[in-house]
Amino acid sequence: MPQRGFSNYGLCVNTDFVLRRVDRTFAFIDLSGFTAFNERAGDEQAVDVLVEFRNAVRNIASKRGVRIAKWLGDGVMLVGVEPEETVDSVLEINSLISGSDFELPVRAGIARGWVLLIEGDDHVGREVILASRLCDSAGPGQVLAPKELVSPLMNLTQIELGEVMVDGFTKPFQLVQLEQAE
Repeated sequence: MPQRGFSNYGLCVNTDFVLRRVDRTFAFIDLSGFTAFNERAGDEQAVDVLVEFRNAVRNIASKRGVRIAKWLGDGVMLVGVEPEETVDSVLEINSLISGSDFELPVRAGIARGWVLLIEGDDHVGREVILASRLCDSAGPGQVLAPKELVSPLMNLTQIELGEVMVDGFTKPFQLVQLEQAE
């Protein structure tokens, strides 16, 4: 069995797994201003907000067949096979939260492409990183994506942001801000 050793630490990592490329859509969503809210309101109220956020994400993503890949503290990583369903999920979550008395707005980044599936449930690749960085760059209530993600099948409004450099990438992306169609 091939192993890559970290002998100074007494650890070995099994590298004997099959790498497979898959086409997926990734979304990262997080609560904008959560750290400041936690400082101001305290841990208990922060947990209440997280529970509400997580319930909304679970309900909306599951009805559209979008998988919650992992919870990230005050955020979430979603993975979808169908880009339309993933985008619709993110826009519905954003709309639900912004249209309610929810304490904090969300921000999100979405990207689609071929990535490596490793160990059956984790994804590694450029599009995963891009979706994460777009979420980091988004303002409160904003959903950012590369323009090529948008298809005519999607019922949404897009605001063109032009060519934008994204942290960690060497070339700019044609970005759009996505909103639910009215």
